[in-house]
Amino acid sequence: MKVGLIQQHNTAAIDGNRARLADKIRKLAADGAELIVNQELHDSLYFCQEESVDSCDLAIGLHSPVIDFYGALARETSTVIVTSIFERRAPGLYHNTAVVFEKDGSIAGKYRKMHIPDDPAYYEKFYFTPGDIGFEPIDTSVGSLGVMVCWDQWYPEGARLMALKGAQLLIYPTAIGTESTDTLDEQARQLEAWVTVQRGHAVANGLPVIAVNRVGHESDPSQRTAGITFWGNSFVAGPQGEFLFRAPADCETEAIVDIDMNRSEQVRRWWPFLRDRRIDAYSGLTARYLD
Repeated sequence: MKVGLIQQHNTAAIDGNRARLADKIRKLAADGAELIVNQELHDSLYFCQEESVDSCDLAIGLHSPVIDFYGALARETSTVIVTSIFERRAPGLYHNTAVVFEKDGSIAGKYRKMHIPDDPAYYEKFYFTPGDIGFEPIDTSVGSLGVMVCWDQWYPEGARLMALKGAQLLIYPTAIGTESTDTLDEQARQLEAWVTVQRGHAVANGLPVIAVNRVGHESDPSQRTAGITFWGNSFVAGPQGEFLFRAPADCETEAIVDIDMNRSEQVRRWWPFLRDRRIDAYSGLTARYLD
C-alpha cells in the first residue's frame, strides 16, 4: 500500500492551513497515495497550550461544512483520508476525534481519543472528554485501520486491543514537541522515547505503525511559557519496528511510503507473540495499581 503523510507547520489562519492540506493531499493522490494520514488537530494552531473557553469556538460537529470539505476531497482524490478534528458533540461536550473518510467521500468511521493529557502546555483535559467508543479498528477499502491519537501512543494496551480486533495498521495523528525550559538532553530523551515506544507497538503486535506529527514553533498565547517547538520526526515503522521512513525535525514534509501489507503475516509466524500470550494470567491489567 502507498501511504501518504503530511507533516505541516500551522498558523492562525485556519482556512489557509486547510487549503495547504488540500493541495498536499491532491499532490500525494496524484503521485499514487491510497491512504493519506494527517497530524493531530491539523486545521488550527495547537490551542491547548492555555485554558480558554473561547477556544471551544473552534470545535465543529460531525455534520458540518468542514466534514463535507474533507469528504469531498476524499471523493475527488479517490483516497482514504485520516483527519483529526476538535469535535463538538453537544454544548460543553467536546472530543479530540479522528475521522476516517472512504474513497467515495463517506465517513468510514471515527475514533475519539481515549487518553487525555493534562501537562504544562498540553491542557487537553480542559477541552476534551475521554472517548467512549473504545479501541475499535475502522474498516476501509485499503484495510482495517487501528487509528488512535497522540497521547494514546504511549499506552501498549490500546495498540494491543486494536491488534486483537484485527487492525492491519496502527495510526497515530500527533501533536508533540519540546517546551523551552527542558534541557537539550531532556528534549532528546523525550523524542527518542516517543519513537521507541511506538516502534515497540509495531514489534509487539507484528504490525506497521504510522505516526504523523506537527512541526515548527507555536507561541503560548498565555505567555507563561516560550511555547512549543513541535519536533516533527513523523515516521513509518514496519512490523519488526524497522524504519520505513522518518521525516526531519525542522521542516514541513510530504512523503509516500510503500508498506508491504503481507509482511505482517510472515513476521507473526516468526514471532508468534499472539499465540504465546498467557491470557489466563493478565487479569491484573484492568486494575489501576496492584498494591
